[in-house]
Amino acid sequence: MEQTLLNIGFGGTVVAERVVAIVSPNSAPMKRLKDEAKKERRLVDATHGRKTRSIIVMDSNHIILSAIQAETISQRYATLKESQSA
Repeated sequence: MEQTLLNIGFGGTVVAERVVAIVSPNSAPMKRLKDEAKKERRLVDATHGRKTRSIIVMDSNHIILSAIQAETISQRYATLKESQSA
């Protein structure tokens, strides 16, 4: 089974099929989600020291932080999905 990788910035990738949501980190619920994941050791920081601009929720219940805007990652995700269905 071939897996499609989604570029989340600065050399980081995730398996596109396992992405549940791509959200902005600015709301209180997203900050709580991030804090809970950190406490439970489910947080993956892929920002390389940069500001967190998006949160990616995976089907494994892991939370991934990215320094790329959520809109940009969503566009990349949509492009991958379109190319798979073509």
